Amino acid sequence: MDNKEKSNIYFASDFHLGAPTYEKSLEREKNLVRWLDHIKSDAKEIFLVGDIFDFWFEYKHAIPKGFVRLQGKIAELTDSGIKIHVFTGNHDMWIFDYIPKELGVTLFREPQVFNFGAKRFLIGHGDGLGPGDAGYKLIKKVFESKLAQWAFARLHPNFGIWLANYSSKSSRAATGHEDKVFKGANEEWLYQYCLEILKTEHFDYFVFGHRHLPLNLPIGESRYINLGDWIKYMTYAVFDGEQVQMKRWEKNTGVDAKVIDQVNS
Repeated sequence: MDNKEKSNIYFASDFHLGAPTYEKSLEREKNLVRWLDHIKSDAKEIFLVGDIFDFWFEYKHAIPKGFVRLQGKIAELTDSGIKIHVFTGNHDMWIFDYIPKELGVTLFREPQVFNFGAKRFLIGHGDGLGPGDAGYKLIKKVFESKLAQWAFARLHPNFGIWLANYSSKSSRAATGHEDKVFKGANEEWLYQYCLEILKTEHFDYFVFGHRHLPLNLPIGESRYINLGDWIKYMTYAVFDGEQVQMKRWEKNTGVDAKVIDQVNS
């Protein structure tokens, strides 16, 4: 199929490659590559909406080991003419120029507005948005600073990557249970963020990651989509030019099924 005839736009996030073990990460990576192979025949654009890696830092002359299958597949798809957009997440905010330069993707660090036909989208990873979570918002500002990046780059990669992986594992152990439960619209910070945006600006779809729980919720005449993750749910979204559907990828069969529930366990 000629790329001009491809019409579907795909969204996925929160792969967290590198966690929790090498073996499980490798299995997840191979599964992602199979999914990308599956969708490339009708994909016009692909959005990878943050936390592709559980940790990433680009030293001047070194990057974290691994993930070569996914990187190679992304480069193959961009070389074929498929546009791929990558958003940094809270786990891989230290992506700099290597991924865009070598893989041919466009990189975003903040939510972005996209118009696809008559539909208007706001797309972003989602960390640090909405009310609450003041502690994380402060930490994010520190990590985003040039000083913090300079200081981390002074660490030897063996120690720096070990330290980051240890911190990530500890954070997941402390907060991972929160990803399993839908808190209700009033307690979902990203949902509340969307409500505030709609007071002044219309969007047909809000598409975020970060939350790890697949959500497809009405928000007035719009919809709030949270993409879930590929650690537990293996969910993604696809826009066919008219509507967004959420689907679950079945890793063993290569068959996807429409997700019809608002929250999926």
